[in-house]
Amino acid sequence: MATVVPTSAQQARADALREALATRVVVADGAMGTMLQAQDPSLEDFQQLEGCNEVLNVTRPDIVRSVHEAYFAVGVDCVETNTFGANYWALGEYDISER
Repeated sequence: MATVVPTSAQQARADALREALATRVVVADGAMGTMLQAQDPSLEDFQQLEGCNEVLNVTRPDIVRSVHEAYFAVGVDCVETNTFGANYWALGEYDISER
């Protein structure tokens, strides 16, 4: 198995996160799905897969970015992209598990 070596930028971010975790309370984002839905994406944005927030990463990265920016604006330390349902079984409910 090949060893993956992080870039210097990735290493710097990882080091900064470890330092923050060791020295203070780190706040992560909250309700990603709720925030995405509040942007009122269209059925076209969902590629006709209503409620499949993971599709918005492809079709409307601007919406995903705006949610991240909103969390950072209020002092959140960490955000994640809406991948809670980005797995074989959840995407299978939309018949797109291969994606």
